[in-house]
Amino acid sequence: MERKASIKRQTSETKITVELVLDSIKDPVIESGVPFFDHMLATMCKYGRFWMNLKCAGDNDIDDHHSIEDIGISMGRAFREALGDKSGIVRFGNSIIPMEDSLALVAVDLSGRPFFKYSGPELNGTIGKYSEELTGEFLRSFSMNSGMNLHVKVFYGENRHHMHETVFKALGMSLFKAVSLDGSLEGSPLSTKGKIE
Repeated sequence: MERKASIKRQTSETKITVELVLDSIKDPVIESGVPFFDHMLATMCKYGRFWMNLKCAGDNDIDDHHSIEDIGISMGRAFREALGDKSGIVRFGNSIIPMEDSLALVAVDLSGRPFFKYSGPELNGTIGKYSEELTGEFLRSFSMNSGMNLHVKVFYGENRHHMHETVFKALGMSLFKAVSLDGSLEGSPLSTKGKIE
């Protein structure tokens, strides 16, 4: 059965639609209104082996904060919906990704209990017109709305683009592992509680 979800979110600040299909290598269609962020999400999709059609119309004339935070909310809800009761999934995933001068680790648990922790160089600069702190805002809102325990550590890096890209690649790889189905579970949830909420 295809694992997919469709989410619509509209506020006075943003209008977002997300279509998500897990287990797909089809090229994503991403129009966030923030070009650098489009690149990061496309990278995440590629390494996560999922397809996404995302469109966001936001108040970017003010700044990009509302768009990126609300995209995290919408994507988080889409992942949660696509996974259903999470029966049979591996649930945990982690990945360490190098990119030239940068190295990042991402670990996830699709436990239903959200938590987000970032450690590493402070994200307080800019990449072109992109404010680095927005990556943290996206990761936090994505974690909280997907019900995901998410830990991100950037060990080091000199090129700021590389630092962010290692995070999104590692997140995609970690999600690919976590959402994968384990036949040995025979459709049961990987939890001593008997269910993952």
